[in-house]
Amino acid sequence: MRYRISSLLLPLSYRQEDLFKLAARSLQISPKEIHHLELAKKSVDARHKNQIHFICTVEVEVDRKVPGISRNSKVTEAVPYRYVLPESKPLVTRPVIAGFGPAGLFAALILAKSGQRPIVLERGAPVEERQRSVQDFWKTGVLNPESNVQFGEGGAGTFSDGKLNTGTKDIRIRYVLEQFVLAGAPECILWEAKPHIGTDLLPKTIQTLRNQILSLGGEVHFHSRVDGFLRNSDGSLKGIRVHSLNGFFEIPCEQLILAVGHSARDTFSMLFKEGALLEPKPFAVGARIEHLQQKINESQYGAFSKEPALGAADYRMAVHLENGRGVFTFCMCPGGTVVAAASEEGRVVTNGMSAFARDGKNANSALLVGITPQDFESDHPLSGIEFQRKLENAAFLAGGGAYLAPCQRVGDFLKGRKTDSFGTVEPTYPRGVQLANLQECLPKFLCEAMGEGILRMDRKLHGFSDPDALLTAVESRSSSPVRIVRGENYESVSIPGLYPCGEGAGYAGGIVSAAVDGIRCAEKILQKTME
Repeated sequence: MRYRISSLLLPLSYRQEDLFKLAARSLQISPKEIHHLELAKKSVDARHKNQIHFICTVEVEVDRKVPGISRNSKVTEAVPYRYVLPESKPLVTRPVIAGFGPAGLFAALILAKSGQRPIVLERGAPVEERQRSVQDFWKTGVLNPESNVQFGEGGAGTFSDGKLNTGTKDIRIRYVLEQFVLAGAPECILWEAKPHIGTDLLPKTIQTLRNQILSLGGEVHFHSRVDGFLRNSDGSLKGIRVHSLNGFFEIPCEQLILAVGHSARDTFSMLFKEGALLEPKPFAVGARIEHLQQKINESQYGAFSKEPALGAADYRMAVHLENGRGVFTFCMCPGGTVVAAASEEGRVVTNGMSAFARDGKNANSALLVGITPQDFESDHPLSGIEFQRKLENAAFLAGGGAYLAPCQRVGDFLKGRKTDSFGTVEPTYPRGVQLANLQECLPKFLCEAMGEGILRMDRKLHGFSDPDALLTAVESRSSSPVRIVRGENYESVSIPGLYPCGEGAGYAGGIVSAAVDGIRCAEKILQKTME
C-alpha cells in the first residue's frame, strides 16, 4: 500500500531517517515496515522567527494495509499519478506551433508523442545562440530585435529565475515538472514548495526537450516568424506565411497553435489586420526593486538568517490602496540580478533573473501597479501596447540612451528628488544605469502608488523601504496587454484552426501555467481528430 502523509514538522538539520521515524509514527507502525519513502513537498515555516522549521509531505510504501488511517487527517491513501495522452488519429496536415517558449514547447512535445510530427516556427534563435545575443547586447548595447531576452527558444522565462510556481491545480503540472527533470532539471523541483531551475540550468534542459521533439519526428525552424494567414472561403485556416532569413515562404496549415509570448507586438498587429478578435486586458507596470539579500534574509529568518539549509529568502507581497489600485511584488529573484530585457530599439525594459544557487549579493523583484484598459488613451485593442511603449521610451531617454536604465534610491524616490550617489546597495543592471528621478519619466499616478506600496509593504517586511534600496525602471512586460479571444474548444472565435495559447494570448502567467496551456491546446487538437 502507498500512503501520503502531510504536515510533518522537521528541524532545519533533519536527516532522512527522521522522515522515516515521523512517517512511521503517523501510521503507527515500525520504521522498518516502510520499504520506500519519497518526499512529495517541502516548505519553510518561518511564521515564528525563533522556531523556523520545515513542513514536509511524504509518500511511503508498506507491504500491508494500515488500519485506522481514517482517524488521522494527515494520512490518506496515495493516488498514483500518470499522465495519459488523448486518443487521436493522424491529422491531414501537420500541426504548426508558432513560438517555442514553454507553451509552444509542451504543445509540440504532446503532439510529437502522439505521432503528429509537429512543425515549430520560432522567430528567435536556438537557446545557445540566443545566450550569445543576449550577452552581446548587455556588453555592447547593440540589440537584436529577433534574438533577445523576450524572443528565442525557451521564451522570456529562460532569462528569469526559471521559477516553476503556478496558482493552478491542473493535474498536468506534475507532468510538466517530471518532463523537466527527465530533461536534466534538478529533481528537487518535484517537491519544493517554490521550485525553480535557475537561468544557468534552464537552457540545457530546453535543448534536451527540443531534441526529444526532433527524435519523435517533429521539426523546429528558428529565425522563422509567422507573418500572415491563408484562408478558406469560410474563413478557416488553410496555410500560413512565414518570414525567415531566406525570405518569405508559405506552408499548408489547418491547425496553428499561436504561442508567441507577451512581447510579440508585431504579431498582435498582424492578428488585428487578419480579423482576429482581440481584447485589451489588465496588466501591471512599475520598476525593479533591489535590496541586499542578507537584509531580506534577516527580515524573513531572524536569527536563522545565515542557516545554509534555508538558502536565500524570498518574499511575495500585495497591498490594495484606497484609490482601488493594487500594488504587488512579482517574479522575486533571490540572490539575483536585474537584466536588460528590451526587444524593440530605443526602449528600456527591466526584468530579473537568478542562477540555481541564488548566491548573488542582491535580491530583486518587480514592484508593480495594476493597470486597466481605463488607463489607456483609447479603446483600441492594442492600446495597452502603446501605453507600454511610451513608458519604455521614456525610460530609454531618462537613461541617456544606449539602453542604460534610470535608477533611483528608494529614499530619494519617496522624497521626490534625484539620486546623486548610491549607498549600500549597488545596481546589477548589466548595461549600466543613469542616476535619475523616476518621477520625471513615469506617470504621477504610478509613482504615487509605488511610493505608498513601498511604505505599506515595509510593515510586512521590515527594511523593504530601506533608503538605500534601488528602483530601476521600467518593468513593463510582466504579462500580456492583449487577450486573443478563444472559445471553450480553445480555437479563436474568429479564425477557425487558430489556437491562441499561453501567456501572450492572455491565458497563462509563468512557465508552468503556460506549459499546461500548451498541453491543453494540443489535447484539443488531438481530441478533434476523434470527432
